[in-house]
Amino acid sequence: MDHKQVVKQIITFNKTAFDNTFSAIVTLQEQTERMAGTLMESATWLPDDGKKVINDWVESFKKGRDKFKGGVDDSFKKVEDYFNK
Repeated sequence: MDHKQVVKQIITFNKTAFDNTFSAIVTLQEQTERMAGTLMESATWLPDDGKKVINDWVESFKKGRDKFKGGVDDSFKKVEDYFNK
């Protein structure tokens, strides 16, 4: 059995598992964001500055999430390139 091929399969499995899990988490976060947006629209007691802070926080979170995903994708690519040599 070729050990290099086994390692490639393990890497592919882990990347697929990460991508699927990450996608599910993103979907859950997007649904929560939509629900929170609906609640904020009906919250007349929440000032506009408070809504802006929450929206800025959500955007910052999305950027961090995307940066994390990019870092993980880059790491998987480096490992795949190493074993494809």
